[in-house]
Amino acid sequence: MSVEGLGTQRAGGLRGFFISRVREIAPLATLFFLVVVFAAASPSFMTADNAANILRQISITAIMATGLTFVLLCGEIDLSFAAVANAAGIVVAFFTTQEAYVNIANVPLPGAFAIVLAILTACGLGLVNAVGLTRIGIPSFIVTLAMMQIAAGISALLVRGQIAYAVPDVVRTLGAGHIFGIPWIVIVAGLFLLVAHLVLTYTRFGRYVYMVGGNREAAEYSGVNVKLILGAVMVISAFCAGISGMLGVAYFGSAQQNEFDAYLLDAIAAVVLGGTSLFGGRGGIPYTIIGLLVLGVLNNGLDHVDIDSFLKILIRGLILLAALIINVYAQRLTAKR
Repeated sequence: MSVEGLGTQRAGGLRGFFISRVREIAPLATLFFLVVVFAAASPSFMTADNAANILRQISITAIMATGLTFVLLCGEIDLSFAAVANAAGIVVAFFTTQEAYVNIANVPLPGAFAIVLAILTACGLGLVNAVGLTRIGIPSFIVTLAMMQIAAGISALLVRGQIAYAVPDVVRTLGAGHIFGIPWIVIVAGLFLLVAHLVLTYTRFGRYVYMVGGNREAAEYSGVNVKLILGAVMVISAFCAGISGMLGVAYFGSAQQNEFDAYLLDAIAAVVLGGTSLFGGRGGIPYTIIGLLVLGVLNNGLDHVDIDSFLKILIRGLILLAALIINVYAQRLTAKR
């Protein structure tokens, strides 16, 4: 083979490698670029305290994004998880407050009752999403859009425009407490991400999730109960949202209507920015972690530079749009190859 031919082969090999890995390379390159830019723009950005602050800021989003990753890997979408988180947070605060007024056989309701009720509320709403998607056949976009309103209605009925402050002690500790200087909420978020990664990587259920997202018809022919998998990931998403809602109430110090609305875009952006495919079957928790770091560095870094606050919103939107374009482009390249 000639030198020119060998050079062409190597160039083609490098190009092929880049094309096949664009979903992994792009988020990492984005993260590196953001860190370099913000470090140069602000001396206070590259500090240990600020790094810890970024991890704390993305913790609630991380728990939500964990559940959402399962949904997107199946090629579906959940637009209700932020509203479900809000409903769960309000339920735990509302029924903790009621301990002083409500008795069953003259026995005050324990904090565990409020926690269990909040988790059951979140999982119940997720189950309704699952039934609508798998049994009735409503597209996930539509059924979760409706659930968004239902969960918001539950929140409104309970608080009626007021603010609740009381939460059980264990929720307050996990949401706002520390152990050896490390916020508990960061540890909880890390555990959720770790368990989800182990499930998706090493269990039969995880393999089925990828199969359903990669080729639903082939999964059915292989004997996979596709409807069960789809229903399960909707409940998982709601459960993660419920936990994040309860801990978020403790983190913010209060429960109020529409408290978690902004997390809808943040969690979706984190999963997509990381490179998990919107079409299902490709991605996973490591991708979501990278996306969370990109989002956290972006939001935190923009607060360290002196630019117009409205321009910050525009920059976030442009970066999300770029991530979506890369996601779709990567899917087309993979299909061609």
